[in-house]
Amino acid sequence: MRAVGMILAGGNSFRMKELSNKRAIAAMPIAGSYRSIDFALSSMSNSHIQKVAVLTQYNSRSLNEHLSSSKWWDFGRKQGGLFVFPPMVTADNSYWYRGTADAIHQNLSFLKNCHEPYVVIASGDGVYKLDFNKVLEYHIAKKADVTVVCKDVPGAEDVTRFGVLKMNEDCRIEQFEEKPMAATSHTISCGIYVVRRRQLIELIEKSAEEGRFDFVKDVLIRYKDVKRMYGYKMEGYWSNIASVASYYKTNMDFLKPEIRDYFFRQYPDIHSKVDDLPPAKYNPGCQVKNSLISSGSIINGEVENSVIFKQVFVGENCVIKNSIVLNDVYLGDNVHLENCIVESRDTIRANTYHMGEDGIKIVIESNERYVL
Repeated sequence: MRAVGMILAGGNSFRMKELSNKRAIAAMPIAGSYRSIDFALSSMSNSHIQKVAVLTQYNSRSLNEHLSSSKWWDFGRKQGGLFVFPPMVTADNSYWYRGTADAIHQNLSFLKNCHEPYVVIASGDGVYKLDFNKVLEYHIAKKADVTVVCKDVPGAEDVTRFGVLKMNEDCRIEQFEEKPMAATSHTISCGIYVVRRRQLIELIEKSAEEGRFDFVKDVLIRYKDVKRMYGYKMEGYWSNIASVASYYKTNMDFLKPEIRDYFFRQYPDIHSKVDDLPPAKYNPGCQVKNSLISSGSIINGEVENSVIFKQVFVGENCVIKNSIVLNDVYLGDNVHLENCIVESRDTIRANTYHMGEDGIKIVIESNERYVL
């Protein structure tokens, strides 16, 4: 494909509360065996984008470990590859990334050294499948300067945490507002953009000269009346996980047969780093209904409408309902969880009760698992 990929994965979200204390949003576990960034990486790989840069910053250790080998997404090749760019202190610059445009500016040499005529920019917190070849064909056909991938959402859904845009009959963007107080449209930006490489370099350098650091506010919205910006409406499933409620809903969506079929059984596939773990074990007496149980887990109790991630131990007489249990959690006997998200590597003591009554409860306990 005639494009290079850039994934903006350095951000944090206060809406994720304690869940973002350990990891970047792009490294959040999804659907039992995946990370959020896998969906952007897989879409780029499946679209035959051979060179992808991931810009990391906040709490990036877990994300860097996940990206330690490019082979899982088929980027381990002579031409192209997977590049991870954290902020660096140089002779000319000692700043951390001050925004998404500044992150691109600090790695502008990567774009200048590329030969592909186009750049696909995506965020690391989206769950979707997308053929970027179709977006690029649309971009070229419209003779656009920038193409924004967008999606219509139901009228009842809160869109004030997204970029909201309006288009004319030709799909040219006429209005673009980032996180409006009161939305006048239900067409939202998916955080995916296609732009000509030389044009992007020019826009980013101009923004840096003016001390502007945010790609959406200081590039897209600022130039929407000057440049030819078009919207590409995305079909199929798309979700953003940058809040506790949306993260919970996205994982619960994978309990629906049609969503599982779309991501797990329909081409193209979603790829991820594979752990060498045994299959999940269901001991006599356990009951599992409408749940995802990942490899390495041992189930003794009752699990219903829940997502159990890797290497989770569920003790005797446990009841887990409508909950998400992240990686490497030990649940003691007689534990009851309902409407909860249990943070990874926790040990939940026996005979404890957790229930989210007014929403989703995040359970974090730092008990010692092994006592001398």
